[in-house]
Amino acid sequence: MAVLAPADWVDFGFLRDSIGTSDSALSKQLSALAGAGYVIVRKSQDKRARRTYARLTPQGREAFVRHAAALERIVLLARTVDEQPAAE
Repeated sequence: MAVLAPADWVDFGFLRDSIGTSDSALSKQLSALAGAGYVIVRKSQDKRARRTYARLTPQGREAFVRHAAALERIVLLARTVDEQPAAE
């Protein structure tokens, strides 16, 4: 999701290499995200090869923003706890 968030359409190979996974694992994850309505997958055929692209849906983008905000709150809480003086 983080790789898709700043982009429009992302090439399957670029996405696979960016997250360091296999074709089959990425395909399964994209299918699950598409099933949840978070991703659109588009396949095209050019003269040399079949290409697959993915992009976030508006619902997927919103879910990613909410998830990132939740992670930021967790990090902030962890930093706040670390800054508290030790109990004596």
